[in-house]
Amino acid sequence: MANRKALFIILSPFVYSSIYAQEQQIKVDSTYQLQEVIVSSQQILGSKFKARNRTGSAYYISPEEIRKLGYTDINRMLKAVPGVSMYEEDGYGLRPNISLRGTKAERSERVSIMEDGILAAPAPYSAPAAYYFPNVARMEAVEVLKGSSQVQYGPFTTGGAINLVSTPIPNNLSGKAKISYGSKNTFKAHTSIGSSWKHFGYIVEYLRYQSDGFKQYEDHTAQGFKRNDIIAKVMVKTDKTEGVNHALELKFGYAGENSDETYVGLSADDFKKTPFLRYAGSQMDKLKTNHQQWITTYLLTFSNKLKVTTNAYYSYFHRNWYKLNDVRAGITSKEKISIADILIDPETNNRYFDILTGKTDREGEALLVRANNRTYRSRGIQTKTEYRFNVNEFFFDLEFGLRYHADEEDRFQWDDSYSMKNKKMILFMEGIHGTNANRVTSANALASYLLAKLRYNAWTITTGIRYEDIDLLKKDYTKEDLARSGKIRIETPNHTRVLIPSLGIHYQLVKEASFFFGVHKGFAPPSAELYQKPESSVNMELGTRISIGNFRTELIGFYNNYSNMLGSDLAASGGSGTLEQFNVGAARVKGAEFLVQYQPLPNACKVKLPLQVSYTYTDTEMRNSFESHSWGNVVAGDEIPYIFKHALNMQLGIESKWFYANIGARYNSDMRTSPGQGRIAEREKIPASLILDASVNVSVNKYLTVKLNAINLTNKVYLTSRHPAGLRAGHPFGIYAGANVQF
Repeated sequence: MANRKALFIILSPFVYSSIYAQEQQIKVDSTYQLQEVIVSSQQILGSKFKARNRTGSAYYISPEEIRKLGYTDINRMLKAVPGVSMYEEDGYGLRPNISLRGTKAERSERVSIMEDGILAAPAPYSAPAAYYFPNVARMEAVEVLKGSSQVQYGPFTTGGAINLVSTPIPNNLSGKAKISYGSKNTFKAHTSIGSSWKHFGYIVEYLRYQSDGFKQYEDHTAQGFKRNDIIAKVMVKTDKTEGVNHALELKFGYAGENSDETYVGLSADDFKKTPFLRYAGSQMDKLKTNHQQWITTYLLTFSNKLKVTTNAYYSYFHRNWYKLNDVRAGITSKEKISIADILIDPETNNRYFDILTGKTDREGEALLVRANNRTYRSRGIQTKTEYRFNVNEFFFDLEFGLRYHADEEDRFQWDDSYSMKNKKMILFMEGIHGTNANRVTSANALASYLLAKLRYNAWTITTGIRYEDIDLLKKDYTKEDLARSGKIRIETPNHTRVLIPSLGIHYQLVKEASFFFGVHKGFAPPSAELYQKPESSVNMELGTRISIGNFRTELIGFYNNYSNMLGSDLAASGGSGTLEQFNVGAARVKGAEFLVQYQPLPNACKVKLPLQVSYTYTDTEMRNSFESHSWGNVVAGDEIPYIFKHALNMQLGIESKWFYANIGARYNSDMRTSPGQGRIAEREKIPASLILDASVNVSVNKYLTVKLNAINLTNKVYLTSRHPAGLRAGHPFGIYAGANVQF
């Protein structure tokens, strides 16, 4: 640790971080020269043009797309991105499960989630499967990087990285208010105001998002959520025409959520009859969160060729998901069954099921509600130096990055017991705090990378190497030392270090067509388990891009070969919730991504008909047999659960100067919920679904736009998951009207 800190202190004067600034980048090849304006260095891509010209796969969801489609659900926002597989859990995208190119989807734990280029997960090294995801309703843009494009953005380098770009400080005094209201009393209000002068700038924004939810108890009582987000940024800068320019930005963020959310789903029979029912045994379930972030960014611009940026960041996240975990119905007080086991086989476990649904009254410790009380802290400092130069016709981009990061998860959990009487839960006995879990897992990581890009005529070659050095430590104080005096403590350390090389080659065959190839090492940190190895793979992609007039297409094949895949014991995937990882071993993921964008009408026409089709094929295979608490008995040849084999998205729009309308169709094929092969058993299947969404925007004038959004137009009842416990339905038909006001 001392060596790491010393190294960081030596190099820290040369670091830089993202601040709101403008830069011009010249894209050069043998045929043409285009000028691209990058609006903010907080962005990785910054434009669709840059995404289409990377040496690896990338996708940019622009501010214009977000404004037109009006989505506040990350699942719907990412549905058009090839290579992305997701499944819903709450219906509003508050806790997404995202997979990139076949990585484990549960809790998006194998994706590097960032906000403004900084790791956003509460504890990405020690506990990556946490229940926090930045609210995309306040984001300016979304960037998705896959393959060799994302080796700079670890620690997870197998599938890819997602960068959420927050609202930047505006150049001039401006403000906006986006307000909508609709089905299930769903209300969203996003307001902001900011301005910039020669040496100073600021922005303040507030988001309120709430809904009664679409699930109800038998008495029709609704269960919903409320969320508040506040972001404030202040910037001071110099404005010299010559010499070194400095810029300093301070960012503060707060997010609080109060949700009546549960792990309890439905039995198969009840799902068929009443798919949006909540059982009486889940009435005490509630999730409360408190997230705070502080970020300081210092940008040094020596010239248009050399920049240095430094970010210092700290985040705090506390959540207590108070939710039903077990039911007791036996003669002895120790006899209990988990809610997952009850809902898998409610007929055999009918005594427990009747208590869960409130059909049967039971005194004493009938319902065990767990307070999943956890606190996460994350802090670090990172630096990036970019240097661009040319030697004759050779153009070079060099990028060096260094990050010291520390995070921890503090678990202090307990179980309360309730009686069931007349479908009401009555507290029977409070649990002793800390008796369920009393441990702290921490991580300290030093990461660095060096990336070099060479452009010569039609060729672009990008090569890089990343280094990760990670110390993990789990301190289990056990229920015998609730005061954490240290008299009883079980310590489990783990350490890993790895070099992650990458290579990408892009060739512009003609102005309209290019090819690219990439290969890189995939990596994910292990957990704090003695001698557990990290996840490791070799990943390749081969693709082509064609752009002719208003027609653009992209076709990519990918192949990920795991020497060691890791699984996680998550309650969200049917496990016991310890978060301990287990070795899956050798595995293979292969597939193809296809994207086509076409506007058939002439550019001179006042009306446009934008069409987009994206398709992803993903084939997975585990190559050895093993047994785990989460996945059960796995046989070599089994497929990875919760990955759609086929995912198709189509969008058709009509656009004029003052009007925009869009209809989108999302098709997902049958999906497994447990490892297996061949035909999917009904009890382990998420049936295929086709969901239609639509949006309409009318610009009244340059200040006011009225809009109408509708999701699940056909009101299709569809199954999204069989985990954490029981069957869960997707969002039914919803319609929302609103207005955007800006000045």
